[in-house]
Amino acid sequence: MSWIPELVRSAPTPGPESLALGHSLVDGYLAFVGARARPNTHLASAYDLKVFFTVVAKEPVEVTTSDVLAFIEQQRQPRQGSNVVRLEDGEAGLSARTIKRRISTVSGLFSYLVVRGDIASNPVPRGLATRRALRGGKRETVPLLRVPRALPRVLSTDDANALLAALRTRRDQAMVQAMLLGGLRRCEVLGLRLEDLKPGQNRVFVAEGKGGHQRVVPLSPRCFQTIGDYLDHERPRTSQTGRVFVVLKGSHRGRPLTASGVDEVIRGACRRAGLEKITCHQLRHTCLTRLREAGMALEAVQAQAGHASIESTRIYLHLTNDWLADEYMRAAEAIAVQAIEVGS
Repeated sequence: MSWIPELVRSAPTPGPESLALGHSLVDGYLAFVGARARPNTHLASAYDLKVFFTVVAKEPVEVTTSDVLAFIEQQRQPRQGSNVVRLEDGEAGLSARTIKRRISTVSGLFSYLVVRGDIASNPVPRGLATRRALRGGKRETVPLLRVPRALPRVLSTDDANALLAALRTRRDQAMVQAMLLGGLRRCEVLGLRLEDLKPGQNRVFVAEGKGGHQRVVPLSPRCFQTIGDYLDHERPRTSQTGRVFVVLKGSHRGRPLTASGVDEVIRGACRRAGLEKITCHQLRHTCLTRLREAGMALEAVQAQAGHASIESTRIYLHLTNDWLADEYMRAAEAIAVQAIEVGS
């Protein structure tokens, strides 16, 4: 291969950040992704393609299906020794979810090249054919990778209270409450602007939801009270940004807070509270689970969460232990009554 993939990021400018790997075809695709996807997706795509072409070591137009399958096998190799495995799926290599995302990125690149006319077909197979035939003579396929659907961890009430008590500023408490009480994603919290807050209605306008979707969702009065205290007493008056949550100290004081900054806040609070690792997504999962346990309709939970498909929301049926137990006991009692009637 005549080129070595090297990720180069341009200096921040108005508009999407420019990412390049040093090949005209790949860089053209990254520019295409950057114009239509969120910054995190853009950066993840660049990194995934860097990993792929570093392993495959071929020009894009020379990649074959065999190369793709070999890449999948290489990604599944143990990273920390064969005796170290994840409890989630028992695998020693990268998780199936990570490999699937990388293959999806690679497939997107080659689909782009097919449309451009640079290659005749996409070397990434849609799946593996089985013996079962479908209507029209086509063979049924199974996915290249099966991703285990693990239930997300939900915080107990004690852990949630301990985390909130360990946060040092009203800003940090407001951000965590927005995720823990409102079910907002980390990117949605960081994307909030001052004009998005509707305290008189106890609602917020989410302008930067996942996939670019927007929505208006209710938020706890408790959270609005904390946000108000933060704006009145902590947020720098000299800040030039319209973002709600900004850096409070140091050379970046007044600038929008970053995702890594939020993660560091939560890590520090976990250390002080003696808690295991807690992620922003676990806070969101906890909120949506509690809402479902409290009797909120699944469709309402879907709207609060901003899920495009209700199938993504159904996981909270499995997390709500009381709901499942009640449904089981109701059904078991009905079966017992039927058995008594038959026996008599």
